[in-house]
Amino acid sequence: MSNTEIEIVVDDPTAPEPDSPPVTDTRVAEITVSLLLLGLAVLLGYDNWRTGISWDSTGPQAGYFPFYLSVILAGASLYGLLVTFLARKETSETFVTRAQLRRVMAVFVPTLLFCLATQFLGMYVASFLLIAIFMRMVGKIALWKSLLTAFLFTAIMFVTFDIAFDVIMPKGPLEAAFGY
Repeated sequence: MSNTEIEIVVDDPTAPEPDSPPVTDTRVAEITVSLLLLGLAVLLGYDNWRTGISWDSTGPQAGYFPFYLSVILAGASLYGLLVTFLARKETSETFVTRAQLRRVMAVFVPTLLFCLATQFLGMYVASFLLIAIFMRMVGKIALWKSLLTAFLFTAIMFVTFDIAFDVIMPKGPLEAAFGY
């Protein structure tokens, strides 16, 4: 007779602590996101209005459709704000705890730095650094394995995109030194 109710539980030693203090609740997160989206909608709406939102002899101008999409986004953001403000304060629950936010930032910050580094170092050097640092710091993998994996992945990416398919990627000073 088999027991189908058996549950296998695997403990994750890197999981966030269950008693971590909350950083913010869902109400604050919803208001923040709605305000950011409203700001984006206003910025996009203004830019598309400046580009042109009317019809000319050849059809709609470049900003016609994006402008009305930004109007829809602004309306949805205002609706989200209204619903959040009218909701009862007692029902708000924890959005993120300190331990959860620390784990998210461990991925977000290096990824943001990768985007910035790509502008100055090029795609391949920035990719090498991102992979090596992620493997070493987040994955706790040996330094030599991290460097080897980052080098091999970056080399394969370079051969695939730059040589085989001739795709234009952001280049940095290292590629310029090698004549690419």
